[in-house]
Amino acid sequence: MYICSTMLNIGQNLEKARKILKNGGLVAIPTETVYGLAANAYNMDAVARIFEVKKRPYFDPLIVHTHGLIEAAEFVESIPEKAVKLAESFWPGPLTLLLSKKDIISDLVTAGMERVAIRVPNHNLTYQLLESIDFPLVAPSANPFGYVSPTTAIHVEKQLGSEIDYILDGGDCHIGIESTIIGFDEDQTVIYRLGGLEKEQVEACVGKVILRPHSSSNPQAPGMLLSHYAPVKKILTGDIVELTKTNPGSKIGILRFQPSLETRNEYPEIILSKTGDLREAAKNLFASLRKMDEMDIDLIIAETVPNKGLGLAINDRLKRASS
Repeated sequence: MYICSTMLNIGQNLEKARKILKNGGLVAIPTETVYGLAANAYNMDAVARIFEVKKRPYFDPLIVHTHGLIEAAEFVESIPEKAVKLAESFWPGPLTLLLSKKDIISDLVTAGMERVAIRVPNHNLTYQLLESIDFPLVAPSANPFGYVSPTTAIHVEKQLGSEIDYILDGGDCHIGIESTIIGFDEDQTVIYRLGGLEKEQVEACVGKVILRPHSSSNPQAPGMLLSHYAPVKKILTGDIVELTKTNPGSKIGILRFQPSLETRNEYPEIILSKTGDLREAAKNLFASLRKMDEMDIDLIIAETVPNKGLGLAINDRLKRASS
């Protein structure tokens, strides 16, 4: 459901959001994955402000958002056949394509790289916004760099509300983890970041893919750094029983995939999915990590989930959160 807020900088006023973006301001926008912090992709002062507000390093590239394949073709050199097939199958949706850029996209957006990350978000408010403007938007997650991504407008307001111009409230994000980023190395399809589009869905569309979600100080795509998506509290992942035994004296909180009798009632815990549903777990992951940060604990112990479907992306986020 949408937030009923008396705050002037949260609402559903598309015309206000459009004017702010046109004039070089910053607007938090809802998507099906997480909330993004948006600016005019052609306004370099606005783009630079995103890096400043998020305290994001300039070597970490941004994702460009638009409203269709035809529009995306305006700022990329070419679109491979497999990219067209993926876009036709999954746009709007949690798919980001990494394609060779035209000069109209600044090196600031791509961190100096020759490819730009592009996606079409599947959220009615943001899609309408993108249709109403004559420029694409850059929109990394609307949170301080490295922290857990926001999945509600209130998450954004708590951390960036005083530093941005407007928050477009689109309710809870229904996927809850970032988009899957896909590029192409000659004829090979490469997943650079696991996300809301499952590996199995991609392979059903274009055949076998290569996973290359490694992290470095010189990432090839957004969201590839090793330490990322992390709560303030220390987090360990693995066997819950063993980790509780090896951390005596710690004030522990447990993050479980699904209910279990192990260590029940000994520690506060949050369940990602009562029915063991990976999509529900993905939707609840970031909000649950935020709740853990607000608890009177000093250590989060999280179990991994089945390594299939969205479980690949969930485990990827837990790994990065614990790095």
